Amino acid sequence: MIQVEKVDYRGWHNTYRLTNGIVDVIVLADVGPRVVYYGLCGRENQFHELSDQFGLRGGNEFRLYGGHRLWVWPETERTYFPDNQLVEVHISPSGATFTAPVEAAAPGTSLQKKITIELDESGTRVSLCHTVSNCAVQSTELAVWTPTVLRGGGRAILPFPPRAAMDKNHFQSVAPLALWSFTDFTDRRWVLGKDFLQLSHDDKPSGRFPEQMSGLFATDGWGAYVRDCFVFLKRAAVVQGARYPDFGCNFEVFTNPEFLELETLSPVVNLSPGAEAHHTEHWWLFGGVELDGTEDSIQSAILPCVERTREQSAGPPGGYHKSKR
Repeated sequence: MIQVEKVDYRGWHNTYRLTNGIVDVIVLADVGPRVVYYGLCGRENQFHELSDQFGLRGGNEFRLYGGHRLWVWPETERTYFPDNQLVEVHISPSGATFTAPVEAAAPGTSLQKKITIELDESGTRVSLCHTVSNCAVQSTELAVWTPTVLRGGGRAILPFPPRAAMDKNHFQSVAPLALWSFTDFTDRRWVLGKDFLQLSHDDKPSGRFPEQMSGLFATDGWGAYVRDCFVFLKRAAVVQGARYPDFGCNFEVFTNPEFLELETLSPVVNLSPGAEAHHTEHWWLFGGVELDGTEDSIQSAILPCVERTREQSAGPPGGYHKSKR
């Protein structure tokens, strides 16, 4: 049975706990919305939280807060709209919907963001439908962007697309690997393997840049984060042939000395006035997973988890669509 209750959490009094008795999800509604907690009931939070921002609300300064958030690409001033106001909440039998006010003041561009969260009756799966509505009088180009801030000390894993020997059927490139100005693949936090891209968190990095970031087109639509024998796995359906952000990325990873982010992105859309863009993610949590960082251990420990989630990640066509309100 799914339960949704209003609770006090770290100085926020307008907070909601969603649980099925196996996993807890805690969502801030004083600000955000932010999903600040995801973990097994009574166990450690898998998400990173910023302790110096506990209980804060209001003001004109953007705060990260931690956890999972809904952003829009490209990363410009409006991406950092200070979502510090009260969020509207509607409870359903399987979860709840959290709707932020319209971003009508600078640097907002009259977008409105909404996250609908649903839990399975059993197991660890959480489904999140992210909606961005254009309440302005002109069209705007964007992609729905959903970063998850994870506790430090682990490693993110993204799968490369399948490869094959060069022949007449394999002349064309198959996927991008995106670079930022601070991306440095000689940094020891990166492992570029045969089948996987890995990025580890390090609270005392020795490379020339404290931040690292990259992205790719994950044709199988999944990414994972492994820490302390737990695997946080997220999926987002792949829209073949669509234009994705950052030269074609649907998954991205970012780290700094504090935390690591695992991010998905929707296709880019020109969103007309009154229209909505939707992007769905599914989460799972697996325990008791031993990983030594080698690709053999990823194949034996992570891919079985991926296979177990494949049939459960069905959603709207392509996991993304736009519609008139």
